Amino acid sequence: MRDRLPEYLPGLEGVPATRSNISYIDGQAGLLEYRGYPIAQLAEHSTFEETALLLLDGELPQAAALEEFDQAMRSARRVKYNVREMMKFMPVTGHPMDMLQTAVASLGMFYPAYDLLSGGPRNDLDYVHKMSVRIIARMPTLVTMWEHIRCGNDPVPPRTDLTHAENFLYMLKGEQPDPLLARILDVCLILHAEHTINASTFAVLVAGSTLASPYGVIAGAVGTLSGPLHGGANEKVVEMLAEIGDAKHVGKVLDEKLARKEKIWGFGHREYKTKDPRATILQGLMQRLADQRGLRHSQLFETALALEKAAEQRLGAKGVFPNVDFYSGVLYYEMGIKPDLFTPIFAMARSAGWLAHWREQLGDNRIFRPTQVYTGEHGREYVPLGLREQGPEAV
Repeated sequence: MRDRLPEYLPGLEGVPATRSNISYIDGQAGLLEYRGYPIAQLAEHSTFEETALLLLDGELPQAAALEEFDQAMRSARRVKYNVREMMKFMPVTGHPMDMLQTAVASLGMFYPAYDLLSGGPRNDLDYVHKMSVRIIARMPTLVTMWEHIRCGNDPVPPRTDLTHAENFLYMLKGEQPDPLLARILDVCLILHAEHTINASTFAVLVAGSTLASPYGVIAGAVGTLSGPLHGGANEKVVEMLAEIGDAKHVGKVLDEKLARKEKIWGFGHREYKTKDPRATILQGLMQRLADQRGLRHSQLFETALALEKAAEQRLGAKGVFPNVDFYSGVLYYEMGIKPDLFTPIFAMARSAGWLAHWREQLGDNRIFRPTQVYTGEHGREYVPLGLREQGPEAV
């Protein structure tokens, strides 16, 4: 019957969209697992390369498999010069996420993918794996190429003797990376690599279900991640902390923002009712950087600590605590990374999780076609153009 409407849940909150064994969240306990492994263990003991392979294949790899994956990633870092030339015609004022979405999509023209509708490749795990390696490996190259090009300089070519995190810092700065900063970035990439069916991952599932090319799938995910309510929030955190200016102003500014019902960037998460476990690890990394690099009196860090304390007093009872964006923005800023590169780094890391979900979707594919709750009219009569301004009585 037309009057019987299906239940409508805004934002599909709580609606299962797929079956997955890639990651798991317990928001009440503040638990995040990749393939069953707690994120804290991976952050302490693993590397991004190993974590990426775990996400893609489902198991912690043997040494030989990890070495093969690592070498494949290193050898796939370069991109065709056409991509560089294309970037030179992009507006230098454009946001790096807009560049990244465009550049990732363009890879599909320079490195054509198979037509998945033809059958074979869709179930060819070797093909899916190779495509995943190439995309993950080239994301940092695209980000750093743009950083140099928009400043009027030639990009720094990738090196094959460095880890994924080390190579990104080298290509970004053009100098041998600081080992401490490289390890901190490595952990950040692990923390951002996967997080169940968030908005950008859902975009992967939808695009992947149409059998779009992996480049189109990841380009769609990048566009989704760019929104300030998703990946772009870490950039907003730094803007907010700079606006506050000093830790002594935190209470006053926070109260004013809450009175105006403004969003407190970096706080609250639909999944977590306690502090995001990734935020806890990032805070520890920030403290480590402060201790070892003399940043203990960093104004931004001190303001962040004060804001967390003040927010917990005012919002903790409502289950609103820092999420991954809060300390990641501060940490990247203290590492000398520009704020508009924060979300591209997020995308670099999340590409591993996106591609794991792409592979999983292809394994048991059914195109997404949700329904809707129609709220419009029925049976309206078409009015000829010449009569529309005369009112209904003219018809």
